[in-house]
Amino acid sequence: MPTSLQGISQKAKRFKQHRFGNLYRLLNYQSLQSAWKKINKRAAAGVDKVTAKEFAKNLNTNICEIVEKLKEKSYRTKLVRRVEIPKENGKTRPLGIPAMADKLVQSVAAKILEAIYEQDFLTGSHGYRPGIGPQAAVKNLTNELQHNKYSYIVEADIRGFFNNIDHNWLVRMLEERIKDGTFIRLIRKWLKAGVLETDGKIVHPTTGTPQGGTISPILANIYLHFVLDLWFEKKVIPKCEGEAYICRFADDFVCAFRYKQDAERFYRVLGKRLEKFGLELAEEKTNIIRFTRFRKEENSSFEFLGFEFRWGASAQGKDIIKRRTSRKKLRKSLQAFKEWCKESRNSRLMKLFEELNSKLRGYYNYYGIIGNFDSINEFYQNTIKTLYKWLNRRSQRRSFNWSQFRRTLDRYRIMRPRITESREYQIVLEFDFV
Repeated sequence: MPTSLQGISQKAKRFKQHRFGNLYRLLNYQSLQSAWKKINKRAAAGVDKVTAKEFAKNLNTNICEIVEKLKEKSYRTKLVRRVEIPKENGKTRPLGIPAMADKLVQSVAAKILEAIYEQDFLTGSHGYRPGIGPQAAVKNLTNELQHNKYSYIVEADIRGFFNNIDHNWLVRMLEERIKDGTFIRLIRKWLKAGVLETDGKIVHPTTGTPQGGTISPILANIYLHFVLDLWFEKKVIPKCEGEAYICRFADDFVCAFRYKQDAERFYRVLGKRLEKFGLELAEEKTNIIRFTRFRKEENSSFEFLGFEFRWGASAQGKDIIKRRTSRKKLRKSLQAFKEWCKESRNSRLMKLFEELNSKLRGYYNYYGIIGNFDSINEFYQNTIKTLYKWLNRRSQRRSFNWSQFRRTLDRYRIMRPRITESREYQIVLEFDFV
C-alpha cells in the first residue's frame, strides 16, 4: 500500500468519526501507473474498443492525458458497455464493461475507499475485501455454527441488488467519511454514466451501479455495511433474547439465531429495512430453517456460496457441521465443462490438458474443503468421462480407448481430486470447547 494510503488507513482506524478531504489529489500519475500494473490485461474492451494491449502502446501519454483532464476537472466518463451473462436458471445477469481509462481511474478511487472503509467493515462482512474470499466466509460461518448455540437459520436473497442501489443514499453514506466534494462528484459521474445496451440503445440509470465496474464492488460493500451490517449489530442483536450472527458475502447473506422468536422477528422486519433503502427482498428465496445438532433426523440443510451445510457426525462420532458442494452448483459446473469440451476438443492435446489442469486446480481450491472429497471426486470423474466422449469425436475414428486415455492423463499429470483446506481446521471444528 502506498504511503499516502497507509496514512489514510491508520487515521481511519484511529479516528472513527473523521471525514477525509483532499482525496481527489491522490488521483495522480503515480497512483494511475501503479493501478495499471494490477489491471486485468485480458479483460474485454469498453465502448471505445480500446484493449489493454492497445492502451499500453502509448501508456505514458494515455496516463498523462487522464491526469491532465483530472487536474482541469474536465474528465468525462464514457458509456458503459452492457453484456448479458447466462445464469443457471436460463436467465441472464447484466454486466457493465467500462472503457479502459475509466477502469484505471476507478481502480485508484476504489483503493482510496478501501483504505478508509476497511477500518469500518465488520467481521461478518466478507465479499470484495482484500484477503477475505468466499472460503473465509464459509470457514467463519462453519466455526460460528459449530461452537455456538444457534438453532435457526434465516437465508435471504436481495432481488436485483446491484441494479437498485439508491444513488442519493449511497452518497450520504460516503459523506459520513468523505468531505471532498470533487471526489464525491467523480463517483456520481460513474453512477450516472450512460449504459450502451446490447440492442444499441443508451440508458441513463437513476439507480444501481453496473456489475463489472472496477469501483462497483467497494461501493456495494459500503452500501450494505450501512443497510445491513451496522443495523444487525446495533439494532437486531441487542433486541434478541439469545445469540444472533450474520455472515455476508457481497449481497449473499445468512443469519443465525438461537431462538425461533428472534428469527421470526428479524424475518418480519428485514423486508421493511431493505425497502427503506430502495432494495427488495426476494420472498420466494427467503426462509427460516430449523438447524440444530439435536434433531439431525429432522434437520434441514441450507446453501451458501455454493455449499450445502448440514449437521452430521465425524469419524470420531462428534457432532460436526458437514459441507458439500451444492447439487445445483455441481450440475452447473459440469454443464460449463461440457461446453468447454465441445469448443476445445480440436485443440492440441498439450494446450487442452494445460487448460484442464487449470480448471481442476481452481475447482479444488474453491470446493476442496474438509468433508467434501466425495463431491469433488464426483466432479472429477464426470469431467473425465465427458472429456473422453468429446475427444473421441474429434474425427470419424476413435482417438482413444479407456486404457490409452488413462495413460494420456498420467502423461500430462492431470490433477486428481484433493482437499485444499488445512487439516488444522478440522481439529478446531472437532475440539470440545464446553
